Amino acid sequence: MVKKSVMERCFDVLIYAIMITLALTCILPLIHGLAISFSSKDAAMGGFVALWPVQLTTMSYSYILEKPDFLRSLLISVERIAIGVPVNMLLILITAYALSKRPSDFRGRTLYAWYFVFTMLFSGGLIPVYMTIRALGLLNSLGALVLPGAVQVWNIILMLNFFRSLPRALEESAFIDGAGHFRVLWSIFLPLSKPALATIGLFVLVGHWNSWFDGLIFMSSPAKYPLQTYIQTIITSVTTIATATFDGENWKKYAVISDKTIKASQVFLAALPILAIYPLLQRYFMSGLVLGSVKE
Repeated sequence: MVKKSVMERCFDVLIYAIMITLALTCILPLIHGLAISFSSKDAAMGGFVALWPVQLTTMSYSYILEKPDFLRSLLISVERIAIGVPVNMLLILITAYALSKRPSDFRGRTLYAWYFVFTMLFSGGLIPVYMTIRALGLLNSLGALVLPGAVQVWNIILMLNFFRSLPRALEESAFIDGAGHFRVLWSIFLPLSKPALATIGLFVLVGHWNSWFDGLIFMSSPAKYPLQTYIQTIITSVTTIATATFDGENWKKYAVISDKTIKASQVFLAALPILAIYPLLQRYFMSGLVLGSVKE
């Protein structure tokens, strides 16, 4: 075993220190926001909360979960994911499978590939997109949130590069046995593509869940906002408590919660589903990303 020199050990320590610092800059704001969400109004407004709740209370979460606006926007986001993720994955898979063929097997493949790449480099702009959505009658509907980004070219490129890395002998043997392209895709390519599917599925899921601008543009009524659009309007608003109804039944809640604790609670609730799903897919994530990004 070759021993590392003093310079190499110092370099390793420096690398670890930088990585730990970067990791802390990512996780500490989340912990701070979580601590604020569980703290009382006086502690949060007074700036006494650091990384641990002060005067622990769950009243902010009770207030949020009782609001019909929050639950309605959450349901809209769930519906968007239930429709958008399958549509995206289906179009990504069938397009990537076709573009992964050799030019001799798919005449005009290169032309189609450059056509998709062109859409990554140039866009029609916001106003033409809005006019198209309006002309199709999709405003104030889930179609406006799903269809404009249904074909995700970057994920198609990742997937087709992964398909190209699979042994061609498997595909050729299936064709000899009489299988068609859909059978090859379903029975051979997909079972071998779990890392890439998990990686791209995570990209699609996070993209739909975190998207807020399209909801703000294509939905004219706040009642149609998905969760992230609803939270964005709440965070950028001046106050929420001041406009709430103050009566004898809920005055105790308003005594221990504030706009700051409510906004922190909503941000954490919005991030919680992704935080719960990501560890389940992490073992596929890195391998799928590398295999789909490198072409031999």
